[in-house]
Amino acid sequence: MTDMDFDLPEETLALKEMVREFAAKEITPHAAQWSENEEFPTQVFTKLGELGLMGMLVPEEYGGAGSDMVTYVAVMEELGAADQSVASSWNAHSTIATLPLLAYGTEEQKHRWLAPLAAGEAIGAFGLTEPEAGSDAAGIATTARRVDGGWVINGTKMFITNAGTDISQGVTILAVTGREEGGRKRYATFYVPTGTPGYTVGHKLKKLGWHAMDTRELVFDGCFVPDDHLIGEEGGGLRQFLSVLDKGRISVAALGLSLAKAALGLAVKHATERHQFGRPLSDFQAVGHKIADMGTELEAARCLVYRAAWLADRGRPHSTASAMAKLYASEVANRSASQAVQIHGGYGYVRESEISRFYADAKILEIGEGTNEIQRNVIARALVSEA
Repeated sequence: MTDMDFDLPEETLALKEMVREFAAKEITPHAAQWSENEEFPTQVFTKLGELGLMGMLVPEEYGGAGSDMVTYVAVMEELGAADQSVASSWNAHSTIATLPLLAYGTEEQKHRWLAPLAAGEAIGAFGLTEPEAGSDAAGIATTARRVDGGWVINGTKMFITNAGTDISQGVTILAVTGREEGGRKRYATFYVPTGTPGYTVGHKLKKLGWHAMDTRELVFDGCFVPDDHLIGEEGGGLRQFLSVLDKGRISVAALGLSLAKAALGLAVKHATERHQFGRPLSDFQAVGHKIADMGTELEAARCLVYRAAWLADRGRPHSTASAMAKLYASEVANRSASQAVQIHGGYGYVRESEISRFYADAKILEIGEGTNEIQRNVIARALVSEA
């Protein structure tokens, strides 16, 4: 029965409380202004680095904290409940931008590129999605051609996070390196430092939500990188990417969990403070039932997310659990944000309201890190194969 202990370790609870206090002081008071101005808050990430949070999943030998996924999810609950733009930027940096370097980089590459990212001296980016390839990761068209001493990269990446900030160190990208005899594509992963000739960062994209997160198009036009910028083995790039995807799904599930938590908190606050017909909104059964549903779904999502993280920490199979957590938590986040806006009424529909920002941020959670349609495919295949 010890496996059914739902209590978090004391050190995780202490870190969670520290992050909650940090977010209340450094993020929540400024989040609305950052969103309105579409401003990337560099200073927050510098401070997160000082707190040792920019390399949570990276071992201490490379400048990280060496935390487990359960602790990472606990921290995400607090960051994401304060602001989704900050949390999603931190998440992209902490997972898909750093984990490929950790898993497949050489010792030299880890010390050169991973260590500064883990220490919070810079922020990382990962480039997979392209104008014509998203859910179909194998459909990317960006190429890397071997030349004397290195590789020449050509192509375009789209919707890439953290590549154009003033603390961006570089981007890890997936590219096609050739074809097998049967015509199947070969892939490889490359690290392209910011400022490399032939690598251009486009203008910031104007998004429906996540306004304070830096999202851009990246263009590679005859971009040369030396041989030592190849991460892992040539030909194994797609497999390498897929191997870190499960943890990415858990982290996006945690983002959804944090948004649902924030939406419930805001809904309860407004329902108890706002009066109609001489009574607080929370006295009306229609409102109370919405709050009850939001709270129940939040707890169900929390169980799925933490279970996936727990499985990952124990090295047990967690692909299906990660997909389930991402699917359910993202949809709970959207339902909760919508219900919270409904409870706020007209106040929830003005941009000055805090809930309106979370409402705009919610939709992307059903799209990023594998659309929910893809998650359902993953889950269905797993269940059928087990039958």
